[in-house]
Amino acid sequence: MAEGKKRIAIKALKIIGGLFALLVVGLGVLAFTFDTPRPEGTPGPEAEAMAESMLEALDADAWARTGAARWTFPGGTSHLWDRRRNLAQVTTGEDVVLVDLATRKGVVVKGDEADADALVANAYARWANDSFWLAAPYKIMDPGTARAVVVTDDGERGLLVSYSSGGVTPGDAYLWLTDDTGRPRAWRMWVSNIPIGGLEFGWGPFEKTASGAYLASEHAGAVPLTLTDVEATTTLSELTGGDDPFAPLVARGK
Repeated sequence: MAEGKKRIAIKALKIIGGLFALLVVGLGVLAFTFDTPRPEGTPGPEAEAMAESMLEALDADAWARTGAARWTFPGGTSHLWDRRRNLAQVTTGEDVVLVDLATRKGVVVKGDEADADALVANAYARWANDSFWLAAPYKIMDPGTARAVVVTDDGERGLLVSYSSGGVTPGDAYLWLTDDTGRPRAWRMWVSNIPIGGLEFGWGPFEKTASGAYLASEHAGAVPLTLTDVEATTTLSELTGGDDPFAPLVARGK
């Protein structure tokens, strides 16, 4: 009996080893097929004009007037963003965390208080990533960014935006490709948390929200990414019905 169990265990290990080898080979094939070096591009007036044109096509003024946004990221993490006070509510599974985005400090509304520091840090990291997929087009002229014009292999002119600060992964870069309206249709990514450079994801179609800002929930790509329950309003009360979910954080002085 023991010998039989031993043979089964060895067979299972061989299967796992084979699957791991296939995974490694598969990742290698993906990297070989899709990985491209980050382009340099040409900074200057044309790049700045491209950025300004893109923001105008998206009605950046409406985004500036947007006081609150709500959405759910793939995997089930839900966000409520109070843009006026720079606060976020992040709900992941049973955990509900309020975060002051300026200080990265927060309050655990629901979850293990003994693990509060880790929950707050995780909530901020999730917000930083997930909000970028919501509103990245509006952040192309943020402090710490640099812009350059890149001509792709097929002759298309794109806007390369590099981030030297901000979020949790400074140093990342994104090449924006636009449609005839001037709004983004796709971006290509060179980011520290994805080993394959130049992966392309779609942006659009854009939809006009209640605040007047244009947001895209669909991001087609090798692994499609779709945001759900996307809303943006001028005031927080329009999303919450007048309640202030951030009261526990405000009461603690953030």
